[in-house]
Amino acid sequence: MLMMLLAWLSVMPTIILAKGKDLWSLCTAQGLLISILSAFWLANHNNFSDSFFLIDHISAPLAILTCLLFPLTLLASQSKMTLEPIHRQRTYILTMAYLQLTTLLAFTVTDLMMFFVFFEASLVPTLVVITRWGAQERRLEAGLYITFYTMISAIPLLLWFSHSYTITGTVFPVLMPFVTSPLHFANPGLFWVFCNLAFLVKLPLYLLHLWLPKAHVEAPIAGSMILAGTLLKLGGYGMLRTAPLLCYVNLHHLQALVLLSALGVVFTSTLCLRQTDLKALIAMSSVSHMNLIVLAVIINTSASHQSAMYMMIAHGFTSSALFCLANICYERTNSRALLYARGAFMILPVASTWWVAYILFNMAIPPSPNFTSEFLFFQSLSDWSPSLLVIMLLNLLVTAAYTIHMFVTTQRGFLPNHISMAHPIEDREQLLLLLHLFPLIYLSLIHNLM
Repeated sequence: MLMMLLAWLSVMPTIILAKGKDLWSLCTAQGLLISILSAFWLANHNNFSDSFFLIDHISAPLAILTCLLFPLTLLASQSKMTLEPIHRQRTYILTMAYLQLTTLLAFTVTDLMMFFVFFEASLVPTLVVITRWGAQERRLEAGLYITFYTMISAIPLLLWFSHSYTITGTVFPVLMPFVTSPLHFANPGLFWVFCNLAFLVKLPLYLLHLWLPKAHVEAPIAGSMILAGTLLKLGGYGMLRTAPLLCYVNLHHLQALVLLSALGVVFTSTLCLRQTDLKALIAMSSVSHMNLIVLAVIINTSASHQSAMYMMIAHGFTSSALFCLANICYERTNSRALLYARGAFMILPVASTWWVAYILFNMAIPPSPNFTSEFLFFQSLSDWSPSLLVIMLLNLLVTAAYTIHMFVTTQRGFLPNHISMAHPIEDREQLLLLLHLFPLIYLSLIHNLM
């Protein structure tokens, strides 16, 4: 594991010393090579652990997702960032590399407190990327939203980890059941919510999600890709990893949270039907999927945890690709409005083909990993609450409705009057979308994360 981290740190000298004309090609090629080697190493050492690092069936898939997304963010950023001065380009790539390393370490460290440090450290480069390279005028407001949501929710998590640190030990593999009896709390469910508040904000849970659409809208394309691909998954990973510490809290204690999560899935999917901003629509779709992960973790069965893992990996690649497609539309229309991108099929037929592919993944058609995750989730939910299962199945219709609405609005119809010409999709963009597709096809064929 240390060798893999050293390999990722070797990107830093390349960023600093590479010539301006070769900077992006060298960093992207090196990042892609290291990500492939790291993915193979993680896949072959999924039961590795020592005093510092832990690689198992929970952390390995998310670490692979983190490694693979880094070179893709560099591919997606080149068209805009190459127009800036060279020292700003180097700073941008260094910031993205730092963000990738902190996320990778958060997914793989063994110690509780080190996990908390890297979990919170990912806020710094995210804030820098949004506030410095965001293209919109409200990017500072989005940065403040992220900062205050993250810092306030981290307080109970730090207190809980500090208490657990002194009682049950420091490392994840030897987690013992939390020794405090549930009889000591008048409301164990409320205690569970406060302990997981930082994770629920990071996912985010419905009503705690207001920072996410604003962050996506204000962030550059690489920020949106990392935010949807890996940073949201830190919340799900934290809930799965710390679940043994709260094993005594059962579904009876969390009925209000279950209801809120279920309503969040339905409400955010319904909100997607009235979105006019393409990036905001994809962001709200992410909130809907993340609330499914909250439900899967609360159900707390082997199948539900497996469905949460499948959903995090499948959503990481699918949502990142959808943001890339939205960026392709934005670079040619200079607008994120759905109506301003209509008729794109007539001038960008190849891009429309990519839209069809990733929209089908987002709708969870079989045998995609998205379908596998939802099938396992519905199977777990049917054993606990058939009435809630009916509501979640009806949500599939809403998901299909807003997904088709997004495709028809942006790809069909007549071109807007202000678009007289648009350059065709580039080879770089084709490669970017293809590299998102390979992991999804691989998971569709094997139906096994590890």
